[in-house]
Amino acid sequence: MVLKPTMLVLGINSHKMKSVIKYKFPIIVSLIGATGGLAYWYFIGCASGNCGITANWYSSIAVGSVMGWLVGDIAKDKINKK
Repeated sequence: MVLKPTMLVLGINSHKMKSVIKYKFPIIVSLIGATGGLAYWYFIGCASGNCGITANWYSSIAVGSVMGWLVGDIAKDKINKK
């Protein structure tokens, strides 16, 4: 892998790029999950404020992101087995 000048400026080496490429699908699905968590908080949310997950936007995003990562990682494994 040839390092581009922008990669050198950003401090990205080939090892970091390989790990990003390896986990590209879970990262994308995690971002989709985070967006879904934010949308859930915004549109449905928790009126009383007693809900542990949906009471705050940042906890909703965190849970959505973790769920997205898990789904993306499982799906990546299933796709690679075929």
